[in-house]
Amino acid sequence: MVSRSFKSLLVAAFSLSILFFSTVSKAQDSGAPAGEGESKEAVKLNPSKIILEHVGDGHEFHFFTIHKKPVTLALPVILYSPAKGWSVFMSSEFKHGEETHDGYRLLEDEYIEANKLDAQKYKAGKIYATNETGAPDAGIKVYDLSLGRNAVQVLISVLLLILIMNSVAKKYAKGQGVTSAPTGFQNALEPVITFVRDEVGKSNLGSRYRKYMPFLLTVFFFILINNLIGLIPGTANVTGNIAFTAVLGIISFIVILFSTNKHYWGHIANPPVPLGVKPIMIPVEIMGIFTKPFALIIRLFANMISGHIIILSFIILIFIFGAMNTALGWGTSPFFVILAIFIYLIEILVAFIQAFIFANLTAVFIGQAFEGSHDDHGHGDGQHEDAVMI
Repeated sequence: MVSRSFKSLLVAAFSLSILFFSTVSKAQDSGAPAGEGESKEAVKLNPSKIILEHVGDGHEFHFFTIHKKPVTLALPVILYSPAKGWSVFMSSEFKHGEETHDGYRLLEDEYIEANKLDAQKYKAGKIYATNETGAPDAGIKVYDLSLGRNAVQVLISVLLLILIMNSVAKKYAKGQGVTSAPTGFQNALEPVITFVRDEVGKSNLGSRYRKYMPFLLTVFFFILINNLIGLIPGTANVTGNIAFTAVLGIISFIVILFSTNKHYWGHIANPPVPLGVKPIMIPVEIMGIFTKPFALIIRLFANMISGHIIILSFIILIFIFGAMNTALGWGTSPFFVILAIFIYLIEILVAFIQAFIFANLTAVFIGQAFEGSHDDHGHGDGQHEDAVMI
């Protein structure tokens, strides 16, 4: 299948063994004559569908395919139907959408097209209950409570965050890094934590920075861990999911609201502008309350998903050119692979930048909520205060 072959090539590019995996992907059509195979490939190739499948959610982690055998990590499927009751099993029981299990079927694009199902009612990647004939029936209500790859990856990142920070905090509790020099991973984290404290906390929140540092550091490292994990081929692009960034934005929004004072709301209710302009500015100020978290949500989502789409687009161009002409596909593949690797390296930098920007803008918006209390914006003279804050 094109999408799975495409993922094989993507993994190959990042593992610097592109020639081996591209040969595997080409071999899938080796049984057909050259002209016929190329025409079929051109018809079957759907770039938007392949890209959306990669950046979307799923019931398994699909790493690559070798000789038509996908290498995946199955995830738990938890379903409830009023007609069938509860069903719990692993997604591998579906055999990648080729079989029905326990009265349910995971639909794939190929199955929908082969059986000419209504594309408005049946969506690829969703699980449907089957009727007496074994065909999927959208009329049977199914509540899918499964742990998709986005949810599993968020849980993994939470565990990593807790383990990493607890291990570093225990060292500081024992005096290592306080009375003596930090060592190991602690030594790598301390400059980052200090940077966030000075450039995000102190510069935007003044003397109140201590109160917000646990939140800002958690947001920074949580986003950073998810950004970096999302760059591993086969994993989910969690920070490129609008639902994930929306939750982060809402949490920041709540923190901002709880940080406001009477001066902040007074500025919104009675902006310091001429009387004739006030009726215009008051709605604008009210809208500004909600545009701040919206900016956080969209900025992180757009930046993280765009990088993945660009990388995928470069790789899929190899298949597009290969569908037109095999020699053209092989000839252009090194160029597109180099471009994909270049963007991939930039994405590593972007992973750090976007974590910093989200935390920094959150601190800026919290600082604006202190409006009127000018003494809160002083930096203080504590240059030697708490070298590390966890």
